[in-house]
Amino acid sequence: MEIGVDSFAAIIPDPSTGKIISAAERMERLLDEVAIADRVGLDVFGVGEHHRKEFLDAAPAVILAAAAARTRRIRLTSAVTVLSAADPVRVFQEFSTLDLIAKGRAEIVVGRGSFGEAYPLFGLAMQDYDALFAEKLDLLLRLRDEIHVTWKGRFRPPLTGQGVFPRPHQARLPIWVGVGGTPQSFIRAGALGLPLMVAIIGGDFRRFRPLVDLYRQAGRRAGHADEMLQVGVHAMGFVGDTDQAARDAFFPGWAYMFTEIGRERGWSPVTRAGFEAMCSPHGACLIGDPETVARRALAANEALGGVSRLTFQMSSAMLNANAMSRSIELLGAKVAPMIRAAMKEKVHG
Repeated sequence: MEIGVDSFAAIIPDPSTGKIISAAERMERLLDEVAIADRVGLDVFGVGEHHRKEFLDAAPAVILAAAAARTRRIRLTSAVTVLSAADPVRVFQEFSTLDLIAKGRAEIVVGRGSFGEAYPLFGLAMQDYDALFAEKLDLLLRLRDEIHVTWKGRFRPPLTGQGVFPRPHQARLPIWVGVGGTPQSFIRAGALGLPLMVAIIGGDFRRFRPLVDLYRQAGRRAGHADEMLQVGVHAMGFVGDTDQAARDAFFPGWAYMFTEIGRERGWSPVTRAGFEAMCSPHGACLIGDPETVARRALAANEALGGVSRLTFQMSSAMLNANAMSRSIELLGAKVAPMIRAAMKEKVHG
């Protein structure tokens, strides 16, 4: 199992003081986080895409390119690229350029996005979001496999054999499909034989097993080998020296973020008790000391029938830079080795 970190470059006020750090300082901290993840041996670092005041990740490829110059080994990916609202040609060019800078460490996770701001911002209709995604994913895959593409669709001017450059350093740029809880999204990814990244930010990991099974069944029906049908999980996660320290560091930012988002979506106000329930053995938050987090990660792997990649969304803890750095260090130095050793032992029995 690959282990990594995802960030949304969150920039939120300190609940106790109302103070907000500058955007430039937050970006510098984010690049420091990627460098730490690389140093401690984590496998992947992802940066999301949002077009909201709470986040600085509107241009993930730019952030990842800056990170590429400060790292040597870690893979760098979007988490996710809102493909429905983007031009696939530009997405391919941006990530091919990133791949050249990173010497073959770039990946893309594409999705429709969990917020709707990108659609009116780029002159698109929100009701078309799924049709836009299906068409643009088709084009992106064509661009990956062909230099000169002839293609026609509903939402973009046709291509008539133009060359699309630059080409990436890798022979085939990895493209994952990011999904939430829509069965058709799982089936589409499986039918295309693309690796799957499942965002699980609430509930029980076990309730996603039927959807993951749909993905695998669709892939096998389409003739794809099992090794192509990788399942990744993006989950809320944080590591501290103790369970209590991890929860105390994560909760304030998480509560602020979900209170703001919940107000827009009509959710009930978040509570500390609710958060603690999410950190329980059957909750979706992988938060605690290294032993707790490793145990929960292995349980998630078992619940989903095997996970190829697990990424921890830690942005909510950005208010405490020292705790963030410590969490990434513990994830690489302690949690990842525990998980790998347990999985190796299971395989070799």
